[in-house]
Amino acid sequence: MLSSLVFVTTMVILGVPSAILFIPWTWLTGNVLPLYNATQFMVRTGYLLAGIRVVTEGRDHVPANTACIFMANHVSNLDPPALIPRIPGRTSAFMKRSLMKIPVLGTGFRLGEFIAVDRTGNKESAQQSIAEAGRLLGKGIHITTFVEGTRSKDGRLLPFKKGPFYLAMQTGAPCIPVSIYGTETMMAKGSLRIQPGTAHIIFHEPVYPGNFASREDLMQAVRSAIASGLPEWMRG
Repeated sequence: MLSSLVFVTTMVILGVPSAILFIPWTWLTGNVLPLYNATQFMVRTGYLLAGIRVVTEGRDHVPANTACIFMANHVSNLDPPALIPRIPGRTSAFMKRSLMKIPVLGTGFRLGEFIAVDRTGNKESAQQSIAEAGRLLGKGIHITTFVEGTRSKDGRLLPFKKGPFYLAMQTGAPCIPVSIYGTETMMAKGSLRIQPGTAHIIFHEPVYPGNFASREDLMQAVRSAIASGLPEWMRG
């Protein structure tokens, strides 16, 4: 419980002045990078003080000066804050629409051009989210997605959602499979308790949509890459 308290306290202490300074700055200038960078620093510091160590491998696989789609498995709420600061450059991400309604935090997500996703299965809404992601890729901004669509309850890989693979086939953007493990023991699904530990993040070699005849073939290639970096029991 101490790690949870330390992390939340750090977010508040660093987050309040960051919001006061950089949200108005973004409104005035249209430049979100100071807010984005301050948020990454805040999360890294919170993890460090809470006893969460992040070990990263394979960042050299990410092609330079190219907007990519990062596709990761998802086992804990600790995954996005662990992964996003380790992605070279700026990324947007798909996230639940309800998170956009949180005061201050939601404003930061909207200014950062994060993409709201409905879990109602509404086709029109899904198409709008994919179109927005394509627009951001065209601006040179990465997209990060947790391709199972939700956190795994037991750490094992779940079936993948189709949306990110529609996006990849439409845009041709390189897909970077990402394997995450360790966080499943530090913050389980349904729990707010954080335990100190080590999170492992592995960036795999790019998978290029143009090399595949179908969305299903691309999905299988990404799944195989993600699974290859996980402990055997998590591979599903």
